[in-house]
Amino acid sequence: MTRTRIKICGITNSRDAEFAVACEADALGFNLYEDSPRYIDVMAADKIIRQLPPFVISVALFVNHSDDEVHFALKKSSFDLLQFNGDETNDYCRSFGKPFIKVFRVEAPWELEERVNEFPHSRGVLLDAFVEGEYGGTGKTIDWKGIPAINRPVVLAGGLNADNVGLAIEQVRPFAVDVSSGVESEKGIKDHGKIASFIRAVRAADSEANNEQ
Repeated sequence: MTRTRIKICGITNSRDAEFAVACEADALGFNLYEDSPRYIDVMAADKIIRQLPPFVISVALFVNHSDDEVHFALKKSSFDLLQFNGDETNDYCRSFGKPFIKVFRVEAPWELEERVNEFPHSRGVLLDAFVEGEYGGTGKTIDWKGIPAINRPVVLAGGLNADNVGLAIEQVRPFAVDVSSGVESEKGIKDHGKIASFIRAVRAADSEANNEQ
């Protein structure tokens, strides 16, 4: 039975977190990259995480952070999963002793398999649109049909919203979808109506897939 997991990324306040959880989001992403408009400091993120119910995954986003910065974040909060969006290596990502996923900004889909194989310890791969100098949250989509088969759980991101996520799921059949800008009223602030619509669209796509089986 198909059930696409849902991650709401770029959470900056408890109100948005509580609403996403009420809509049955599976995971929440906290962006610790200071140059991001969705940045949240680790202490503020920890206050939100402490209020999450069991089985909702908290994800810490890093972009080329130093070892000390990552260790500090892990000391101050109990993130369940690490997400590395920058130019990190497999050895670097695994050195923190926590499960992690690696983000690949898709510029040349035919190179994906080789790039993914460089991260054998990653629990999954997150595919996002390539935009020069940006590390996610751009609102740009990927060519879903061009994504090759990958022998790792795929988290699909990149310009997803309630209007296109159904087609994206149909074409890619990802393990999970990740949304940020597609459920915002402005950068860093979520639109609760858009969150609800997005999650309904994902569940509708799952229902259709299950009916076809």
